[in-house]
Amino acid sequence: CQNSDIISTVEFNYSGELLATGDKGGRVVIFQHEQESKNRPQLRGEYNVYSTFQSHEPEFDYLKSLEIEEKINKIRWLPQQNSAHFLLSTNDKTIKLWKISERDKRAEGYNLKDEEGRLRDPFRISSLRVPVLMPMDLMVEASPRRIFANAHTYHINSISVNSDHETYLSADDLRINLWHLEITDRSFNIVDIKPANMEELTEVITAAECHPHQCNVFVYSSSKGTIRLCDMRAAALCDRHSKFFEEPEDPSSRSFFSEIISSISDVKFSHSGRYMMTRDYLSVKVWDLNMENRPVETYQVHEYLRSKLCSLYENDCIFDKFECCWNGSDSAIMTGSYNNFFRMFDRNTRRDITLEASRESSKPRATLKPRKVSTGGKRKKDEISVDSLDFNKKILHTAWHPKENVIAVAATNNLYIFQDKIN
Repeated sequence: CQNSDIISTVEFNYSGELLATGDKGGRVVIFQHEQESKNRPQLRGEYNVYSTFQSHEPEFDYLKSLEIEEKINKIRWLPQQNSAHFLLSTNDKTIKLWKISERDKRAEGYNLKDEEGRLRDPFRISSLRVPVLMPMDLMVEASPRRIFANAHTYHINSISVNSDHETYLSADDLRINLWHLEITDRSFNIVDIKPANMEELTEVITAAECHPHQCNVFVYSSSKGTIRLCDMRAAALCDRHSKFFEEPEDPSSRSFFSEIISSISDVKFSHSGRYMMTRDYLSVKVWDLNMENRPVETYQVHEYLRSKLCSLYENDCIFDKFECCWNGSDSAIMTGSYNNFFRMFDRNTRRDITLEASRESSKPRATLKPRKVSTGGKRKKDEISVDSLDFNKKILHTAWHPKENVIAVAATNNLYIFQDKIN
């Protein structure tokens, strides 16, 4: 596959009707949920391409002699206010607000232009006519409404729309900025962890998110495995956090890789706003916002890789950034792994399952079979040996429909959509 086709972000909108993906080539592709039809019930849950547009182009920073890639790092939808849809997309440096709207009528019968659009000689016009709207084929247009640029010195890793639907935050390695959706020429810096002397730098910001209901609260995670919750009511600059979440390390399991694998690659609030979930290299943790000293739940994603950290360090896989997501009712969570595997955990029953997103296992309407990885000794018939896992096939980006059991899983340059089987 071409490098530019690799999917770099996946996001459902608030209703789940639309699903957006961004890729390394700077494109955004939006899929729309097909309405169920009585005569073709097998099409339940099908998503078809609704709109494709080039969101970002490669740029060059002449002052720093740096190429800025066009790759889309994150997409976030805004809640729908009218018939148009709005989304924010960002690459490493520039955030854009896009409007996606439909046109199915066009004006005809102008006075000053002929049917081909050429200007008519005003002296030849003898009568006035009223232009009329004529139906035409549906067109979906994407237009950039705002461009939020020049506010980040480092690479943007997160954007998050606030629950007031007027502001949003953007985070890079060392700073978090707060923007108003209407104002592009200034933002407020609300977190700055850059030390006066860069040689003293010990951690970077890896992800940030606004609380789903309290517009003054946000969290950000760090490469040291900690999460800070900040309250903008306390101070304009939130360098002093309100809460600090960290699990004390078990000294017996300390190794050369401890620091790398404890780095948090994603943080997500539950829809209820009571919990948050963090993903590090080997596990997913669920935290109660009222308890800072340890998570209330820990799920091992691929514990069998703990003995393979040395080779994962050598091939750079240990730095892969896996995302995680909640289902609509916060009762289950999902995150990706290698070999095109992804993991789902049921929080109530504590059951978990490994599924595979691949052309072979994902024939349309086929049921996914659970996968198992064997870690040594005798391998059972259906198990896959750790040594035969493909580390180039990784699922970093997943999304869960906000209301239904429909999930989207990005496997390199393929997007898979799975749904609960309904008999």
